[in-house]
Amino acid sequence: MSDRLRVALDMSGPLEPLGNFTDILADALETLGLCEVVRFATGEHSGSRVDAELSSRWLWRPWWRRSRGRAIDRMLPSVDVVHVSGTSTPPTRSTPLIISVDDLRPLRDDAEDRQRVAQLRRAVDRGAQIVATSRIASLEVQRTLNLARENVVVVAPPVAWSREVTGGHNVVVNLTGRTDELLRLAPAFESLAARGGARVVVLASHEASTRIRHAGVAMDVEPRRRAADVLETARVVVHLTDGARFPSFAVAAMAAGVPVCATPTELNRELLGGAAEFADESDTEGFANAVALCFDNEARRAVMKAAGRSRAADFSPTEAARSYAELYNDVTRRVARP
Repeated sequence: MSDRLRVALDMSGPLEPLGNFTDILADALETLGLCEVVRFATGEHSGSRVDAELSSRWLWRPWWRRSRGRAIDRMLPSVDVVHVSGTSTPPTRSTPLIISVDDLRPLRDDAEDRQRVAQLRRAVDRGAQIVATSRIASLEVQRTLNLARENVVVVAPPVAWSREVTGGHNVVVNLTGRTDELLRLAPAFESLAARGGARVVVLASHEASTRIRHAGVAMDVEPRRRAADVLETARVVVHLTDGARFPSFAVAAMAAGVPVCATPTELNRELLGGAAEFADESDTEGFANAVALCFDNEARRAVMKAAGRSRAADFSPTEAARSYAELYNDVTRRVARP
């Protein structure tokens, strides 16, 4: 009989550009022998392996998005912890529930009585543990949900990228919530790429992609599912974002040895500081010059490559698995106390 914890992981977590977060975490936990993992899915799961089928999940999913409905631990094999990270936060009858919150935009956009805020508050009221991806994100979650500090812990998600990019030549832009700024910067980016016979390639949502194409700028626009292929072509990555999500693509670029220039949000500074170049996107000329430095200056590029690889190691699947295993054990110990 194994004395390792049995952890149920929902494979319907957030779809990251470079892979399913919970799938990557499950593989690392199993490889390191830290936990026994039971994979399940409350909804879509992008082809990930599933160990426990929830035959009535489609019936209960609308309820789970409000933290109501049938207890998920009544539908699973016996486990010590249930961990979800997507839009479904089903209740549990007696098993500790951990909820990873990656995307802060629903918390920022919703009024206090709207679904996501109410959903998470209801889960916490029943004893769920919230996990944020950074210290800055943790403070925002605490403030928005009016939670105590102990209700929100910080564990970074895994970023799985192990290949060095050596022949990249493009200016690759990872865009989230900064479309107006990108369109102002477009001529400078196009000029920079043209000097090296390269292209500007933008990873963006469907809505942002439509705006960019209608603007008539000379940039290639790719869906996020093409992130791995696009990264293989990068000479520099521009992380042009609003700081609402963990910068997984920027971290992957660092792991690949690609210099990163990022917007100076608090979250980006916390997670990428010391390894990325920061520039204010409202200063078009200054931001373009910062990207050019990462593109042209070989001495600066060499420093950034070394610093980036070192920083990316902090977010490897191995490190994430160890941190989550520690959290799982801590949560179960707290529940077991008399």
